[in-house]
Order: sequence, then structure tokens, then C-alpha cells
Amino acid sequence: MESHDVRFGELAGPLVHGARFFDWELISTQVVTEAFGHAFEDIVDAGGIPYAPVVAATTVYRYPGFRDTVTVETTPTSVGESSVELCYEMTDDDGDRLATGRLTHVTIAPEGGAGPLPEDTRMRFREALDETAPEVGPRGADGGGELPNFSASFDVRSPHIECSELAYFEEYPRFADVALERFLESREASPDATSGGCNPFRLRDWRWEFVSPVEYESTLTVESDVRAVTEETLRIGHRFESDGSVRIEGVTEYGCFDESGAPTSIAPQLRSLFTGE
Repeated sequence: MESHDVRFGELAGPLVHGARFFDWELISTQVVTEAFGHAFEDIVDAGGIPYAPVVAATTVYRYPGFRDTVTVETTPTSVGESSVELCYEMTDDDGDRLATGRLTHVTIAPEGGAGPLPEDTRMRFREALDETAPEVGPRGADGGGELPNFSASFDVRSPHIECSELAYFEEYPRFADVALERFLESREASPDATSGGCNPFRLRDWRWEFVSPVEYESTLTVESDVRAVTEETLRIGHRFESDGSVRIEGVTEYGCFDESGAPTSIAPQLRSLFTGE
């Protein structure tokens, strides 16, 4: 269990930035794995990469804002020789759901590849297993018609890595957001000016598979394939590439949220930026 008061620097407008959900998941991972006898600090000291996500899926029900307290309850749902799946239930002060995530993690050994979990940690995970299997991530279907593709490239340097040699987990949704923003600029549109009073194009549902990390001083290209546009979601296939290899691949659904953080419909003028209608 980990609780966190939303602070000013985490906000994007009146609500938190979507990348914060990734951040809270990893902070909670660090808390729970230390409680299970496998501290991040010890793994880093030994030259490993602790609990790197392999598959990450999350659904956001409400975006928290200033004065909200976010509590994350983390439960192991599956464990293998070198991997563990954790379920993250994020709630507000009243115990109402904010988001649910399911992430599969592996620890990368100093020599590369997934290292085995310590037997004592694996046993503790097994003892705490919960059979819960919430359905999270994108559930929509690809649409038809002519929908746009777009891409953007980024040099992976500080502050995307700070003291690490790899891009941070929570930086990837920021890169995807900037790619989307640049596309909107190419259509000579400002999402704020055409939002219909909502907070537009915020992460709502996603499922990403992490193939390999992105290293310092590499160039990361985000390829975005718009697959469906509905009143509730903008569905985009994402592919993150560097050095000619796919690093991350998945599907992301964006939505609009009102001032309280609740999901609302996407204004017709926003949908038309992608459909041309």
C-alpha cells in the first residue's frame, strides 16, 4: 500500500498528467518488492535493472487533481521463475477507483536477460497471490475509413534519463503526447481551442509491450497509427523505435475528461481533426 498527495508540479491543467499513473505504479512496485525482500537498491548495486515492465495495461476511471490523495494497493496475481504480474488499484480519499493497472515485471541481470527471482521473494509472492484478474486496457475495436498516420522523433537525453543510462518508463507516454500534439499543430489546431470545455486527449486505456529499453543518446521515433475515432475515445497504435529496432509496441486509447476528472465525450470538432468530417 502506498499513498501520495497530488502536488502542484504533477498537474497538467487542473488534473494530473497521464504519465503520473506510470510513475505511481513504479513507486508502488518499489515499495512492495522491498517488503517482499527484494529491494531496488540491492538490485541496482549489483548492476541489474529492477522490475522492468514487460507488459503494461491500465484503465483510468477518473483523473485526480490538486488536493486529491492517491492510494495504490498492489497485489501479486502471478509469479514465475523470473517474472511477476502485479495488479495496481488506485483509489481516492473516498475509496473510489481512479485507475486499475496490470503490469508484468522482470529484473534484468547485469549480463543481460531476465534474472531469476530470489527463492524467498518468489515464495512470498506465491503466498500473497490473489486470483483477481480485472479487465484493463483498450477494449475498443479498430474502425474503418481513411485515418491518419504520423510520427515524431526525440533525442533521449537529460532530463529523460537523469542519472540513468536508459529512458524512464514514465517518459514514453510523454513522447507519445508530444507526437500527438505535433500532429494537431500540423492541422493548424489547438486542442484547447477546440476542446468544448474538456481536458482533451488524455490517456484513458493502454496496453504496451516492452521489447527492449531505450538507451541514452539514442534517437527514439514514435510511430502513431490512428485506428478508430469515436465519441468516447481516440484509438492509436503506437510503435517506439530506435536504432532500427522496435522498443515498445501497443495500443493507446485517449479520451476527454471534465474539470472533476470524470470521462466525457470528445467534441465533434476534435474528432474531425482525424476523420476530416
